[in-house]
Amino acid sequence: MKTETGSCHCGAVKFEVDLEDGYQNVRRCNCSLCSRKGAIMAGVPLDRLRVTKGEDKLSLYQWNTRIAKHYFCSVCGIYTHHQRRSVPTEYGFNVACIHGVDLAAIGPVGASNGASQSLAPADPVPEQ
Repeated sequence: MKTETGSCHCGAVKFEVDLEDGYQNVRRCNCSLCSRKGAIMAGVPLDRLRVTKGEDKLSLYQWNTRIAKHYFCSVCGIYTHHQRRSVPTEYGFNVACIHGVDLAAIGPVGASNGASQSLAPADPVPEQ
């Protein structure tokens, strides 16, 4: 087991993640939120990710079925992690938040088809 540390951009939120065998289930998701944020995510069981600083700085964002919980730093806006709707016993975390990570060296990045997993219609976007 190897413990990696990560943070948002401004450092207000810090976390640790325990990786049993490197980054697992590395992917990008095509749901309406993930496709806009463009993050590369990996997954770990809930007990292997700990927020070590700034839990009070995390903003929670939920939409549609309101099952998934997406967390962002309320200061700099960086997405750090989320509790998955499809596997609620796991966190997906933003691999780019890990200190010293070389995204080019992590290997192939898979895809999650979150867009096809909609359980309810998305909330309408107000016209401007």
